[in-house]
Amino acid sequence: MNVLSLFSGIGGLELGLERAGMHVVGQVEINPYCRQVLAKHWPDVPRHDDVRTTIPWWESETRPDVHVVAGGFPCPDISNAGPRTGITGERSGLWKAMFGVIGHLRPRYALVENVAALTVRGLDTVLADLASIGFDAEWSTVSACALGAPHTRERLFLLAYPQSVGRQRWRNAGPGQALLESEGCVPESVRSWSAESAPLGVAYGLPGRVDRVTALGNAVVPQVAEVIGRRLLAVAA
Repeated sequence: MNVLSLFSGIGGLELGLERAGMHVVGQVEINPYCRQVLAKHWPDVPRHDDVRTTIPWWESETRPDVHVVAGGFPCPDISNAGPRTGITGERSGLWKAMFGVIGHLRPRYALVENVAALTVRGLDTVLADLASIGFDAEWSTVSACALGAPHTRERLFLLAYPQSVGRQRWRNAGPGQALLESEGCVPESVRSWSAESAPLGVAYGLPGRVDRVTALGNAVVPQVAEVIGRRLLAVAA
C-alpha cells in the first residue's frame, strides 16, 4: 500500500507506517532542516516543499498510485497551548490544502493526525469537508503512554475512506487503550519501547539543538503510527 505523506516533519508517521508494512512513495515538507532528515532516512523517495502545490508537483511526471494520503496538518491554532483560533487559523488552515490533495487523488484511505483539541476546534470542519467528497471517517484519540512511552502525548488519528466501498469498521472502540488492546494489534516489539524506538537521528553536522528539539516536538510517535497502520491493513485485507 503506497503512502503519500504531507507535512512529513522528520518522518515519524512514515516510519511507523513502513514498520506496519506500507511503502512511502512521496513526502511533502516545507522545513529545510526536516527535509535533510527525511533525505537521510528516505534517500530515494521524491520530496516537495509546499503542500499547497502538491498536486502539480505530483502530476509533473509519472508517479506510483497513491493508496493512502497521510499527514498531520499544523496544530498551533488548534492546540490548547496556542491562540485557539481553530482550524481557520493561519497555520492550521492548511488543512484545506491537505483536503485538496485528498479530493484530487481520491486515495483508498486518508490518515489524518492532530492534537486531541481538534475535537473542539475543527473536527466538524474536517468531517464536513470529507463528507462533501463522499468520504466517511472514524477516529480515536491515542496516547503514546498506551504503548509504554514515558510521556502522554495524546493525539487524534482519523481514518477516512470513500463511502462507495461501504462502512469499513476501524473498530472505533473508544479511548485509545481500548483501540490498542483489541485483537492483539500491538506487537511486543512495539510494547517494549526498545532502543530501536529511539527518535530519528540526523546526519552529523546538521543544525543543532533548537531545530532538533522543535522537529521532535512536532513529530508523530512511530510506535503509535505503526499500530494505526497495522489496523488499517487489517481492515483493508
